[in-house]
Amino acid sequence: MMMRNMVTSLLEYEKIETTLAKAKEVRRLADKVILLAKRGDLHARRQALGILTHKGVVKKLFTEIAPRFQDRTSGFTHIFRLGNRLGDAAPLSMVMLVEEKAPVTKTKKKGPAKGRSKAGKTTEAKRTKTGKDTKAPKKEEQEVKEAESQEKPAPQSTPSKRKSTTRARTRKTSQKKAPDSSE
Repeated sequence: MMMRNMVTSLLEYEKIETTLAKAKEVRRLADKVILLAKRGDLHARRQALGILTHKGVVKKLFTEIAPRFQDRTSGFTHIFRLGNRLGDAAPLSMVMLVEEKAPVTKTKKKGPAKGRSKAGKTTEAKRTKTGKDTKAPKKEEQEVKEAESQEKPAPQSTPSKRKSTTRARTRKTSQKKAPDSSE
């Protein structure tokens, strides 16, 4: 019953926060229900009503969510790990429906990275359009900073508050003793 409620909440709010173990189980049931909705016939709707607890969520599933995933065969949910819960250190995660379809990328061979030679070593200096070195000023700036840090004198330490409070105590006690000694 708990998993049915969690799947219903996932489809209603499109994301829920739970422990990692429960999230993996919710993903299984949610994918199954979304596949039923993609079929779209009456029998699939009744099977989805057997799993989900609210009729409004079933309507949303069949009218809004299933058309969004029409070109996907699986992978309708993502699980993001959030860290551990404070009380019992249980691993928390967020389960959410995928927002957009997966991008189709073409792979192409990449040449050497910018600033690297074919052997994989970094080139001495990058040249800009004007032909000037871009790394040279950085080295000079570092040398200037190092020289400035060596020239600065070390900061003088200030006396701690504890010493000053003990001095104040001795003054107060000596002032109190002074009137007694004059009698």
